[in-house]
Amino acid sequence: MLEDYYVKPQTVDQVRGSWIGPEIEAYTDWLAERGYKGRTVLHRVPVLTAFGEFARSRGAAEVKDLPAHVDAFVAKRVSEHRGPGRCRTSRRELAKELRGPVEQMLKVVVPGFEGSGRRQLGDPFADVLPGFFEYLVSERGLRPATVGQYQHHLRSFEAYLGRSGVGSLGELCPALLSAFIAERSAKGLARTSVRDSAGTLRVFLRYARREGLVQADLAKTVEWPQVYRLSGVPRSISWEEVGKVLAAVDRRTPVGKRDYAMLLLLATYGLRAREVAALTLDDIDWRHERLAVPERKAGHSTAFPLSAVVGEAIVDYLRHGRPNVADRQVFFRAVAPVRPVGAAAVSCCAAHYLARAGVKVPRPGSHTLRHSAVQRLVDAGFSLKAVGDFVGHRSAQSTEIYAKVAIEPLRQVALGDGEEVLG
Repeated sequence: MLEDYYVKPQTVDQVRGSWIGPEIEAYTDWLAERGYKGRTVLHRVPVLTAFGEFARSRGAAEVKDLPAHVDAFVAKRVSEHRGPGRCRTSRRELAKELRGPVEQMLKVVVPGFEGSGRRQLGDPFADVLPGFFEYLVSERGLRPATVGQYQHHLRSFEAYLGRSGVGSLGELCPALLSAFIAERSAKGLARTSVRDSAGTLRVFLRYARREGLVQADLAKTVEWPQVYRLSGVPRSISWEEVGKVLAAVDRRTPVGKRDYAMLLLLATYGLRAREVAALTLDDIDWRHERLAVPERKAGHSTAFPLSAVVGEAIVDYLRHGRPNVADRQVFFRAVAPVRPVGAAAVSCCAAHYLARAGVKVPRPGSHTLRHSAVQRLVDAGFSLKAVGDFVGHRSAQSTEIYAKVAIEPLRQVALGDGEEVLG
């Protein structure tokens, strides 16, 4: 594989002549399998060769000895590049460029090596209530995304107990729980987020009491802020603004082709970000011009007529933008490592083009285009039941918020002097 990147045989021989040459070549193969560019390999191999020689000079004799020399290698190389033109930020970036390839190679060739990067967070309270999250799945039937929200809120609660010096759940009291909810509100979280945090805490406390770790029924003492239904205004934008967002995409590049297709799916069908990310090639029936969206949030599946515009955008991406991979997912990252995009990437994509188009909206993201799709159907006179079924709402109550506000007339009132309303 090294011959694919280096023209001179002497260079290949030099790399293979290193005492960690086999490990470097195995890492090179690993990079190629994941779609890394040739320039990445050309940049990283010299760093790895130098790291191998540095580690050997410090007594490393086996591959398993390499992790102990990473910090010293990075520190030495950074110190060699210090100078009057080097600021702290540039040194930090240099350290990152050195540490990244070395630790990534060690993850490939040294079993069990983790590195200094971001580690996966464990379940909160796993040491005292190890069965809680299994209970959420097996007994309450919660989906992985919902379980993730429970983990998020309980990590905050676990950290709060640590700051408060609480060593066990048996020390919990109503005042402590109220102080936690008050702290969440003081941090500027939305009332709905504080309510969700309180609801998570109630479920957790009921389970803790069932397991005997909490004697009193503390769940009843957890209060949350009142959140009124239909109190908010939909985050939709006008269809003209949707057009501006789509026009902001440079469709000449593979990234632009991908982003344009994802934005069209959001705006045309009102899909959620995770539904766009989960689309597979098997969900598109080209013969019958149908688009299937399986396992929606409400637990059902939906099949749409495949819009000609959406179909053309997807075909353009599949032919000229999608990496040549065996995975059946439709949308992929444009940079290595090549893997399917996630829901967060879809939402960030929408937020990016909303900003590029100059469209200002609270909490920009994929739901902005989803709200716009729903609002367009409501304005066209479709029933709430039909609209709810189209976008995958669990009940008509989720769709009611779009019927209570005539968005376009409201914009006209806001832009005018209000005399038409008074008349």
